[in-house]
Amino acid sequence: MEQNINELLFMQLIMQNQHMCMISLGKLKNPVTDKIERNMEYAKMMIDTLDMLAAKTKGNLSEYEDRFLTEVLRELKLNYVDEINKDKKQGGKENEDQESKSSERTPEPGESKNQ
Repeated sequence: MEQNINELLFMQLIMQNQHMCMISLGKLKNPVTDKIERNMEYAKMMIDTLDMLAAKTKGNLSEYEDRFLTEVLRELKLNYVDEINKDKKQGGKENEDQESKSSERTPEPGESKNQ
């Protein structure tokens, strides 16, 4: 009986961290603000916390608990990388836009645009 309660509590702990991480990644609405918000530092901290939990409990989990924790970590890490790549693409696009805008010189009064 106590084993079942501990297993349920362990699973709940993993799911709480997973949910907080998905909110921080902007994949789920923040239930408090009812908005999509991103906090990549906090998301990384949640992933690191679950990684630490996996390392500290290695060899002490049931097969189901171990598989569940491993899958949750895999999912969160893939989503984290996806969001980082979106930022890189967005950053690259913004840099290109800024460069093209800065290269478009406004002609001085009396100067033609073709010069």
